[in-house]
Amino acid sequence: MTENTWEQFLESCRRENEQIKKELKEVDMLIQQTSVEVDRFMQTNSRAVARARQIEASFDTTPREDIKAAYDSLVDNQRRLFTMRGQLEKLQSDQKNLTRLAQLYQEILKFAGPVEDETPHGEEDKGVAAPQAMIISIIEAQEQERLRLSRQMHDGPAQALTNLVLQAEICERLFDRDSARAKTELAELKKNVVSAFKAVKGFIFDLRPMMLDDLGLAPTIRRYIEGLTDSGFTGLTLHITGKERRLAQHKEVTIFRVIQALIHLGRDQDQATSINVVMDIGDNQVSVSVEDNGNGFELDDNLTTPDALRLNLPTLRERIEMLGGKITFRSSPGQGLRVNFSLPAEPVAA
Repeated sequence: MTENTWEQFLESCRRENEQIKKELKEVDMLIQQTSVEVDRFMQTNSRAVARARQIEASFDTTPREDIKAAYDSLVDNQRRLFTMRGQLEKLQSDQKNLTRLAQLYQEILKFAGPVEDETPHGEEDKGVAAPQAMIISIIEAQEQERLRLSRQMHDGPAQALTNLVLQAEICERLFDRDSARAKTELAELKKNVVSAFKAVKGFIFDLRPMMLDDLGLAPTIRRYIEGLTDSGFTGLTLHITGKERRLAQHKEVTIFRVIQALIHLGRDQDQATSINVVMDIGDNQVSVSVEDNGNGFELDDNLTTPDALRLNLPTLRERIEMLGGKITFRSSPGQGLRVNFSLPAEPVAA
């Protein structure tokens, strides 16, 4: 390949790479918009289901037209919800394919090296670009976490509160007509209120566990894992060795958040049924290992594979390394995921 042909090829790669970036932004925006629509249809569908159940309870006294309208509405909403979910899955698949293609072009361009003329400030620009890229990746990870929480809020407490309002309305209508049925509905309402309250407490804990400030790292991790076990995920085990003590606040937060992220990753992404967390609190270092029995991922040492990027593993590495720590990821298809990390953690003065 001649030098001119090589330059033409690289220029074509740059153009394609820029176009893919634009398409990815558009797809990202469409995914967010479609997710909002899916959430909206889920809420509408829940109201339609509640209305259908209400009609079932008084089927003999409900006009035929009302029955038909309620069930037509339910079928129509479920059809729309199914369509929107299919569209969301298609967009997510497009996003994954575009991301892989972008990574391929970036690897080609990285291999080719810089093509622009060096300037007197070239080295300074590189120095500025590195922390900027790190900051951008951290911000993107934070936004993805916020998006995850907002979706969970829609699917969890927000949906539960909508159902509570509908149940309260049913109880109100039943008081004068059927007191026995009203008591039954009230008992169910009370049970659902308790469930919604627990869900809200769980979200508050995910956002910022207050006991991390009050009691420290080890008690907070214990409480977090107990909460997950109580909610039904029974495959979690925790072993803490060393002398439990307070660490610098930012290091306690980082260790907790990384463990939290790895547990979510193992349970939700790796489909693990067993996750083992081991934390050793040494005199000058905290060491943690998180190992699961999930499906595993395609990873390399540089975390450049599509799986590593999709799971935001480079961001986890940056968070640890920014504080002077080290982290390693080991996984392959069918072999689960094992992560080891350590942070220098000198004792905090009393």
